[in-house]
Amino acid sequence: MSAPLYNTDILRLAASIPHHQRLAAPHGSAERRSPVCGSRVTVDVALDEAGCVAEVGLLVRACALGQASSALLGAAVLGRTPAELAASRDALAAWLSGDGDAPEWPGVAVLTPARDYPARHASIRLAFEAAAEAAEQAAGQAGRARD
Repeated sequence: MSAPLYNTDILRLAASIPHHQRLAAPHGSAERRSPVCGSRVTVDVALDEAGCVAEVGLLVRACALGQASSALLGAAVLGRTPAELAASRDALAAWLSGDGDAPEWPGVAVLTPARDYPARHASIRLAFEAAAEAAEQAAGQAGRARD
């Protein structure tokens, strides 16, 4: 028997999103929206001199699964590079669709029950997609500033 989709762990995460405030001066910002349920996640990032995420701000208007995924992202995003965020985004999408192993991201196993619900995958991917895009945008700005 499979685990319930909206279990206590997912609901607890949904209620505890860290960095739940937009940044005043982000280096990169991206918003993702799920066409299925209307969930929306905006991620702002600021990178340090080494190109790693030093600050993050999240604006999450999403279902419980989108909120839980945003909480997982927010809890472990600091110190990550744009390349690491892109790899995590891609690994999450592959894992959800059954085409890969679970991404190496702390706590992601809590989302395992959602793998059986493809209509929910878009909302789970929102935070990771927005974070990867925002970090790539920030890295691009940093590169132009050095030129």
